[in-house]
Amino acid sequence: MARRQATPLETVALTVPEDALEAYEAALNSACDTVGFFRDNVTGDWRVEGVKRVGENESELAAALMLAELVSGVSAELERSSTEAEGWLARTYASFPEQPIGKRFAVRGTHLKDTPTTNRVTLTLDAGLAFGSGEHGSTRGCIVALEQVALRKPRRILDLGTGSGILAIAAAKLLRRSVRASDIEPWSVKVARRNAVQNGVGSRIRAKLADGWHHPFVRGGAPYDLVFGNILARPLCAMAKDLSVHLAPGGTAILAGLLGTQARMVLSAHRRRGLVLERMLPQGPWTTLVVRKKG
Repeated sequence: MARRQATPLETVALTVPEDALEAYEAALNSACDTVGFFRDNVTGDWRVEGVKRVGENESELAAALMLAELVSGVSAELERSSTEAEGWLARTYASFPEQPIGKRFAVRGTHLKDTPTTNRVTLTLDAGLAFGSGEHGSTRGCIVALEQVALRKPRRILDLGTGSGILAIAAAKLLRRSVRASDIEPWSVKVARRNAVQNGVGSRIRAKLADGWHHPFVRGGAPYDLVFGNILARPLCAMAKDLSVHLAPGGTAILAGLLGTQARMVLSAHRRRGLVLERMLPQGPWTTLVVRKKG
């Protein structure tokens, strides 16, 4: 029998200041199988690294890097190096054991075949997907915030920029409610639907390709009792008005995807629209904001 050749892999990396970290991390996430970032304690800059298959997603990567430069105002040189394919997936699995989050949730990779060791609400995801696996501080902050917001028993729920669908799945399983989920990336919508079925909530989650509040599908479920916005700081600021309009009186929004240094900017944009801060949850360099509409 001929031995199957492993797909060649490469690591793409760049170094950016903190203000540009979120934009460039999102850029690599659009084209890589896994992404990590590390801070240089001497310079304060961040090194962002992603692993991808050689020759794949090149146009997506180029477009995302151009957008990151436009959004952040920072030009970063992309470095490439070969990565040993053999054993890479095994190392990825080894670094993704069952992860308890908050008091009620646990995230497990599809590669784990043993029985869950806790009575937590289990969210099952592919460890090979870079985004929304529960490892990112923004995702963890949103799930911790959900535990508190769940006490209000929100009925109408939206996950804006759903990615892997992890937040929509968490809400659907914990609250036993239907959830609308949207994303501007077709692949994300496909993955979110697949993950919803994998987690037994396929019938409760409606995931569609939609450009935020401009799309009738997103507006059609309003007014919402709970909105997740785990995207980026500047888009969150730009959508503050639409969020305030489509949030029900007394409704809650969980905002993430922002660095701690950006929290004040995002909070100010929403306060100007009448939303009040309930809670701020730091997770490493990332921060999650819980804001509420009066009423």
